[in-house]
Amino acid sequence: MKFKTVGLIGKQAHQGAKISLSALIVYLNERGCNILVETNTASNLDGQDVKVCSIEDIGRQADLAIVVGGDGNMLGVARVLAEYNVGVVGINRGNLGFLTDINPDDIEPQLDSIFDGECKVEQRFLLEVAVYRNGKIQSKDSAVNEVVLHHGKVAHMMEFEVYLDEHFVFSQRSDGLIVATPTGSTAYSLSGGGAILTPKLDALSLVPMFPHTLSSRPIVVDANSIVTLKVSPENTDNLQVSCDSHIVLTVLPGDEIKICKNPAKLTLIHPKGYNYFNVLRTKLSWGSKLY
Repeated sequence: MKFKTVGLIGKQAHQGAKISLSALIVYLNERGCNILVETNTASNLDGQDVKVCSIEDIGRQADLAIVVGGDGNMLGVARVLAEYNVGVVGINRGNLGFLTDINPDDIEPQLDSIFDGECKVEQRFLLEVAVYRNGKIQSKDSAVNEVVLHHGKVAHMMEFEVYLDEHFVFSQRSDGLIVATPTGSTAYSLSGGGAILTPKLDALSLVPMFPHTLSSRPIVVDANSIVTLKVSPENTDNLQVSCDSHIVLTVLPGDEIKICKNPAKLTLIHPKGYNYFNVLRTKLSWGSKLY
């Protein structure tokens, strides 16, 4: 695996990210790489002689994209770059860093392992969601972590029905529903009491948000199912669907939301020594081995 053209995308107005990006430019020049820097990222770099382009152009031209920031930055980039099947690696300049593997203090040795072919390539599936009104599509988007049906106001209940492949599953009065991928199972879904799904599982987690019954529990379903949420016309207020907490689609009473696998996949490049359970232990403060 050869990485000759490398795209750089960084966290905006962040001094640590700026330091890492400058170090990356030096490193990649020494490697003889063609460097592409995303437009907004380039505006925060002082006097660097680099080629500036959009994220879409990075997707079309790059062999590898390096994201400097937190998981939120990675999610925003991933939704775009998944369409172009370009490998993505993250340098953590955020908080948790489930998707951004590389420590800023270890950039050179970790990237050495990747450029020398000692890396792990992993594909994660995405979701696509569409809002229908009277049978006609109103809006659609994609998500890496989760699609969430929720109220526009805090602590307001709604009524809706859940179908899997057109089979009725349950109706519910709650604050909403989280539909999470394995990637998103350690994000909002985890906070809502959902199970952690390991990345290779072809599954989705459906997690009710504050349901008005003690019998309502998270359920794990086949990721190849089409999840349909039918919003009761008896709801009096407008609702919302959020994708990765970044994108908001408006939902009216009586609308239907359809959620399914996106045909695009996110290709993550991990450095040598990456292990998913090491990440969980570190990020979630799990106990270490007894002996």
